[in-house]
Amino acid sequence: MKALFIGGTGTISDAITRQLLEQGCELYLLNRGNRNDDLPKNAHILQADINDEEKVAGLIADLEFDVVADFIAFVPEHLERDYRLFNGKTKQFIFISSASAYQSPPSDYRITEGTPLANPYWEYSRNKIACEDYLMKQYREQGFPITIVRPSHTYSERSIPLGVHGSKGSWQVVRRMLDNKPVIIHGDGTSLWTLTHSEDFAKGFIGLMGNIHALGESVHITSDESVTWNQIHEVIASVVGVRLNAVHVASEFLDACSPEDYRGSLLGDKANTVVFDNTKLKRLVPEFVATIRVDQGIRRTVQHILDHPELQQEDPEFDAWCDRVIEALDQAAAQIKSGK
Repeated sequence: MKALFIGGTGTISDAITRQLLEQGCELYLLNRGNRNDDLPKNAHILQADINDEEKVAGLIADLEFDVVADFIAFVPEHLERDYRLFNGKTKQFIFISSASAYQSPPSDYRITEGTPLANPYWEYSRNKIACEDYLMKQYREQGFPITIVRPSHTYSERSIPLGVHGSKGSWQVVRRMLDNKPVIIHGDGTSLWTLTHSEDFAKGFIGLMGNIHALGESVHITSDESVTWNQIHEVIASVVGVRLNAVHVASEFLDACSPEDYRGSLLGDKANTVVFDNTKLKRLVPEFVATIRVDQGIRRTVQHILDHPELQQEDPEFDAWCDRVIEALDQAAAQIKSGK
């Protein structure tokens, strides 16, 4: 198979890249070269900014592909560019959308590909929906051979999967655990969530590549395991050998007092219970099964970050914000109790 990835070194795509190269795929990566040093040497690098359409067109002028996948398209204009570049040059174009595009809040906790796409809380998700609409139009009217993939919360060794964390990454939450400071969990921590390790995601994704039955289809790729946010935090605390000191805070309150977009990432996504039905994926890729349990995957991730101090990025602003939120809740409770 001859494939081109736009990106190819991110949280989701890195595992796919490595597994394909191990399988002998002729793989081209089109990116700016910022994270290519750790890639296996048998990857073909096309170094360019995908937005430099003229340069990219020159680089691929004599190339045709079985699969082109764009991991860094977020608005319809990105797909319009891709259509101009790759129409007639690939047998399959895969767009990485998002499971956050599904109806939020969901009318049914069980999510299938037939669940409506509607997210009034998060612009990111609405842009992904618009991207899907554009591609389906090109498929129906022009025969552009598209497949839409919807990841949910996919993680790797680079970042610990959490719901509430600082913009610089999730290390500060672990730091708070190590310092025996209270850790904020949105809601009451009992809503169900699905985490998928990138290595498992890669198996499903590769199974869709070159798959004639996947053309014109939208497919989500997730684990079948459902866990609560309390369980996720308990696993992290267990790995670092501390007792979890959890403080549960309503998602609406977090959104109201945070500079981060918790309206989108919490109210429009992680605050909702969702359980994914992977029947369609398993019909298209019968061999797919997610084998890395949450406790196993998080243990690997946390240990990797502990072993690599350069990944332990402090976020004092987020740390101070957590302290202020918790103090405000304590003061409010004390005031109400006192009757003042």
